[in-house]
Amino acid sequence: MRWENLTADPAGGPARDAALFGADAVTTRTFDTPEFRGITFHEIRARSIVNRVPGASRMPFEWTVNPYRGCTHACVYCFARKTHSYLDLDTGLDFDSQIVVKVNAPELLRRQLASRRWHGEHIAMGTNVDCYQRAEGRYGLMPGIIAALRDRANPFSILTKGTLILRDLDLLRQASEVTDVGISVSVGFTDTELWRTVEPGTPAPERRLDVVRTLTDHGIDCGVLMAPVIPFLGDHPAQLRATVRAVAASGATSVTPLVLHLRPGAREWFMAWLEHHHPHLVPRYERLYAEGAYAPKWYQRRITRQVHELAQEYGIGPARAGMPRRITAPEPAVPSASTAPTAPTAPGPTQLTLL
Repeated sequence: MRWENLTADPAGGPARDAALFGADAVTTRTFDTPEFRGITFHEIRARSIVNRVPGASRMPFEWTVNPYRGCTHACVYCFARKTHSYLDLDTGLDFDSQIVVKVNAPELLRRQLASRRWHGEHIAMGTNVDCYQRAEGRYGLMPGIIAALRDRANPFSILTKGTLILRDLDLLRQASEVTDVGISVSVGFTDTELWRTVEPGTPAPERRLDVVRTLTDHGIDCGVLMAPVIPFLGDHPAQLRATVRAVAASGATSVTPLVLHLRPGAREWFMAWLEHHHPHLVPRYERLYAEGAYAPKWYQRRITRQVHELAQEYGIGPARAGMPRRITAPEPAVPSASTAPTAPTAPGPTQLTLL
């Protein structure tokens, strides 16, 4: 493991200016409990916790806080996998099982927020790896982080697949009384078979939607990032309809679709998974992603348009806040794979790029 290369990593890659922590300050631990078996934690005392997003990034925010590096969610498509290569770790199993924990994140954030150089800009969390992954249940860094932001009335947002966020419900309510708080839960699909294979370490989609329901019931607006929409496996019209309908039933304030993208590090791991589970789709993926990490614009626009139309039908998305939701009878069974068209359709809105 090459600690000297572990530098500040705002959402787009490593910064080469200053080491994130001293290599002599690493404590490595394992825990012999079922939920952490096979996982190694590397505890560090970080030198900086508020990271600036590179100017060339597609991210719609400028500052991030990431208390963890690596993620036990083990999502096969996770774009952050590349960051583990800076430690001479592989972007596959090591990313899922070698977790860096910035144990001093709350105190360091409180100090940085109090600095005269900090002007109260919005801070995004969960944009690299999930701050509510399983490790958070043991290390408990987020309560201190949220409290620090609350006490400075500093606006922030959280994106998560984790149900553990409900532990911090009271803190989130307190923060929302003094500043802008944005919460989004990531649910790309409701297909159980697909979930078990591509997101094996995450709570089930229905449990994540329960999080949305609980937050909104307690007066905290929560949107759903429908990410990723996985070509040929999660993009059948019936699958999209089932997911948007479930999102609407959860009380989400919005739904934003994002098509799968495959950056280096994630691409190799995902394609190996695809070769094992769906080898017949490998040539189709090679064609669809022949130009790079992102699916073609025509495909992104088609998915975005379909989801927006369904959102309008079910009373979410572009509809005005408070508009009643029209939940109809249960839909018929949804196929577990699709055969999406290979020709472009009429252009529509272009998706945002976050995951």
